[in-house]
Amino acid sequence: MDDGLFLNYSAEGRDLIRKAYDLAERSLAGKMRSDGKPFFGHPLAVAKIVSDEIGLPPECVAAVFLHEAVRMGSEDTDIRSLKLDESIYTMVDGLNKIATIKPKDTRLEAENYKKLIIQYSTDPRVTVLKLADRLEVMRSLAIFPKSDRERKVLETLMLYIPLAHQLGLYNMKREMEDIYLSYAEPEQYRLITNKLKATQKDREKLMAEFIEPLKVKLSDAGISYKLKIRTKAAYSIWAKMVKQKVPFEGVFDVFAIRFIIDCPGDDLKLERELCWKVFSFVTEEYEQDTKRLRDWVTNPKTNGYESLHITVKNRDGAYVEVQIRTRRMDDIAENGFASHWSYKGIKREETMDKWLTSVRYALEHPDTDTPEDLPQPPSKEIFVFTPTGELRILPAGASVLDFAFSIHTNIGQRCVGGKVGGKPVPIKEKLSTGDVVEILTAKNQRPAPDWINYVVTTKARQKIKQALSEGEQKLASAGRELLERRLKNWKLEFPDEMLTEMMKKRKMTSVNAFFAAVGEGDIDVNEIKEYILTEEQRKQEALEAAQAQEAAKSHRVDASSKDDILVLNAKDLKGLDYRMARCCNPVFGDDVFGFVTRESGIKIHRITCPNAARLIETYPYRIQKVRWADSPSSGSFQVSLRITTDQESEALNKIMEVVGTFKASIRTFNVQENQRQGTYDILMKLLVPSNLELDKILSQIRTQKHVLKVNRL
Repeated sequence: MDDGLFLNYSAEGRDLIRKAYDLAERSLAGKMRSDGKPFFGHPLAVAKIVSDEIGLPPECVAAVFLHEAVRMGSEDTDIRSLKLDESIYTMVDGLNKIATIKPKDTRLEAENYKKLIIQYSTDPRVTVLKLADRLEVMRSLAIFPKSDRERKVLETLMLYIPLAHQLGLYNMKREMEDIYLSYAEPEQYRLITNKLKATQKDREKLMAEFIEPLKVKLSDAGISYKLKIRTKAAYSIWAKMVKQKVPFEGVFDVFAIRFIIDCPGDDLKLERELCWKVFSFVTEEYEQDTKRLRDWVTNPKTNGYESLHITVKNRDGAYVEVQIRTRRMDDIAENGFASHWSYKGIKREETMDKWLTSVRYALEHPDTDTPEDLPQPPSKEIFVFTPTGELRILPAGASVLDFAFSIHTNIGQRCVGGKVGGKPVPIKEKLSTGDVVEILTAKNQRPAPDWINYVVTTKARQKIKQALSEGEQKLASAGRELLERRLKNWKLEFPDEMLTEMMKKRKMTSVNAFFAAVGEGDIDVNEIKEYILTEEQRKQEALEAAQAQEAAKSHRVDASSKDDILVLNAKDLKGLDYRMARCCNPVFGDDVFGFVTRESGIKIHRITCPNAARLIETYPYRIQKVRWADSPSSGSFQVSLRITTDQESEALNKIMEVVGTFKASIRTFNVQENQRQGTYDILMKLLVPSNLELDKILSQIRTQKHVLKVNRL
């Protein structure tokens, strides 16, 4: 290595670089670039950018040489023989992985490609080294064939220029932009740069004349401020010319002035007042173009950006853009969630922001030399893919249900499970980085309260709560209507104070929740009736109930009698007099009988219930003959099915398709693998209007390929 290189480092740092330099020089011997010059000139030029223009530590310079030695050198190159610090090899590994990915190969958009760079950049400095590499390539574009040159120019525009801006490497960004323009639009580049040179003295004169009277007014008003003055780069001017369809002279903000006002404390009202005061001084002195006023102080942008933008014309007719903001607003705009690159239209994501913040930290602390001291890329996110390769970024701990809602709300609400790597999983399955996830849906599926426990993303929580709230509202309306009808029949009233007391007793916080519980049947209207009655009335009713209970014990129903038949209506299945037994879950149309309980009224059992024989033999005097109403109502019944299938994912899809074609909805769908038998054991709960509809579903499921057994529980 030439003794005149990398003199800005200590002797120890230069020794480290020399080891990497010499190994790369040997490994790359005989390798040439497109112009016939030694390829070693490329890593040497990149290393100089890293050292002299960016100012990263010697470990980064060494990583540049070793990366190219591995990528382009001889196959037997062993960089670990140098026995350097592990952080250097980490950077080399990241650069090597990035070099294997090309946007045209991965078919990913630029944003996804940037995420892949981040995934491979476990050391945050790797991203900066890649940018330095691209800057050297852009400076050497002339040596590449036309096809390669066009591809590199496009890659730079959509990927590397936005990254450089995000990192705050503005000089690098401007240079790559101007190189891009000089190749993509050479005539426009020459026009703009020549006009900038020709008008430079005019701008300097305009700046001096513009600032002077404002300085006096601001000083007299006691306003402390900092002034930033800039001239747009050629690329930025060209972009505005294209977007606004104007010539060079029509770009008003070629010359821009930014006032950054000092405002003590966190008085937001005072901040706005100071911004408008400076605005008044500027517009008193210069003619304002009212059509170009942008008030993002009174009404900040959705991304948090705050500033006043105005365009004024001086006495000579020249236009100047003026931006007015406080130091806090400027800090947020430059470094926070509304940074300059965000409001310029470059896509922004929280994951990128956290990562880029760590890169900025590494740039600002070049003396950090131990891996544990370096900020690491965000570890609270996972990167998962759709079957088509679309990348989704979710918080660590996210489930299949989170993933479904991230795709679309309707998909989330109808999710019944998924496949991870082709393997069926339930909705609560936790995902990991790299998972390829396919969502399974059913048209009758609806969110359930326990779904809240399965998700971690804000969107999923909000959408589930919203769906549950809408369902609660419907139940509340039905519950209120039911109670009002019963109260009218009983000739009773339910004043607000009684409602409040009963809500406290039930530990409920909202009226909607109370009436929804009535509509669902969790709160029996008979309980409300008892609460309303006076104590004497309640005692009397309790006495009558006791007498009725004794009568029920001594009364045996004659099987031949037609007077002791209870007629059931599915719509009122959770009403005052009877309930469906949970042990067998009767469905409208099943053969059923009633059993008079001591405390819960009459419970309806299927004649095939596992408990039926014992109840009929032991308590014949409590048995009540039961028949259904002549036609089903709008009620629905829960039923559980156990299904055994071959281990074929097609079987799961077919089962859900069958259910979706009938008047039924899936409440739960759990799949267990039986490795010993080579089968899937499926436990599915449905809501059906009648046993006729259930029989249709069972019949269709039994005919499906790969279905081995179907049982109703």
